Amino acid sequence: MPESKSDVLQGTLDLMVLKTLESMGPMHGYGIARRIEQVSENSVSLNQGTIYPALLRLEQRAWVKAAWGTSETGRRARFYSLTRSGRKQITQQTENWERVAATMARFLAPFN
Repeated sequence: MPESKSDVLQGTLDLMVLKTLESMGPMHGYGIARRIEQVSENSVSLNQGTIYPALLRLEQRAWVKAAWGTSETGRRARFYSLTRSGRKQITQQTENWERVAATMARFLAPFN
């Protein structure tokens, strides 16, 4: 059976986007999607129908802000950057995912 790219688990995409902006600084949506794919070693695949609704949701929650700029190819693009509340959200979501991962690790480990 061929290996397929993972579906993004509910709630993980927001944190992936926020962490990408934290580490890379302001980026446009296409660049964010490609960076997430790169970091995941192509196990996550994002298209416009996935990344842009997530960016809109993050902007509506005031976790990111957007401004028009020019991309590397000279095209007009919206560049997204973290807000102060977005940085706080990274801390909260990271703590939550660490708890979830620790709980799942207990179930995935052999029982004694």
